[in-house]
Amino acid sequence: MIRERTVLPPADNSTLARFARRLAGLEEPARARLVGPDGSKMDIPDELYGILHDVVTALSQGLAISIAPHNTMLTTQEAADLLNISRPTLVRLLTDSEIPYTMRGRHRRVMLRDILDYRDRTRRERRQALDQMAAEAEEDDLYTLTAAPTSTR
Repeated sequence: MIRERTVLPPADNSTLARFARRLAGLEEPARARLVGPDGSKMDIPDELYGILHDVVTALSQGLAISIAPHNTMLTTQEAADLLNISRPTLVRLLTDSEIPYTMRGRHRRVMLRDILDYRDRTRRERRQALDQMAAEAEEDDLYTLTAAPTSTR
């Protein structure tokens, strides 16, 4: 059974920090391998190796990590915290149908995957808007016009 769990960094993260530095210093390994306590070896898929690298890096920097399946149900406060917005702002997004939700009694619940989809979608939209603004500024020659500001005094 897959369960949600949060792992806090160890009090002494020097071993993890050394391990993270070694991972960061490695070129892409031909094939990462896991060696079990009995000496058995198995290849680690590239995706899993990337996750392991990210986990070790976060823990070595003193950050806690959470592992949760995408079908995890979140409270509105948990979802708001994940998006780094206020709970009332999240509730507005829910009522405006920006993010799907379900009701459990009188409480709204949101799927983790829907929050991550919303976050990715809004990041993509912001990036596209900024790219469009930069292209328009370049077309209008605004970069050369503002390269040498003039005094307004």
